[in-house]
Amino acid sequence: MKHKNYIGLIALAVTSLMACSNNNQSSTELKDTAAVVADTTAVTPLVFQDEKLQNIYTAYIKLKDQLVATKLETAKPAAKELATALKEIKGCENAVHITTKIADAKDIKAQRTAFTDLNVELIPIFKHTALTSGTIYVQHCPMANNGDGGDWLSSEKRIQNPYYGDEMLECGRVAEEIKAK
Repeated sequence: MKHKNYIGLIALAVTSLMACSNNNQSSTELKDTAAVVADTTAVTPLVFQDEKLQNIYTAYIKLKDQLVATKLETAKPAAKELATALKEIKGCENAVHITTKIADAKDIKAQRTAFTDLNVELIPIFKHTALTSGTIYVQHCPMANNGDGGDWLSSEKRIQNPYYGDEMLECGRVAEEIKAK
């Protein structure tokens, strides 16, 4: 009987670790480790060879941070700033259209839905950009968009989920690292 109880406890522990929740001690221990790593990696600033891409990335991070903070109204001007930066790059017309949808959205859910589409446009650009220093982290939340998942870019390893904000702030994982060459 004790053997079955241990198997049940192990299964429960594994399930708890896999969930995007802050309800158990193991998750907190992992979070603390990630925070230490993030602190050491955040020291190196991101620098792009192309100033236009630097401006786009800076504006993108402002928008992402507003979505993380669940700030509907301050995400709107951040989206407009990103649209302005994107207009400087030929071929980013669809991304400009998406940022306009974010700026005009009536609720945070609509902004976050459009943010998924924006990332589909922008992540490939940053995967092929020339960084002179720093690392961009492509992060993924498997629960975003009704379980379809959603990706975003970050300058640090620490997960700050723009799809759920404080509801599930640390839900996600680092899917890829884009490093300076």
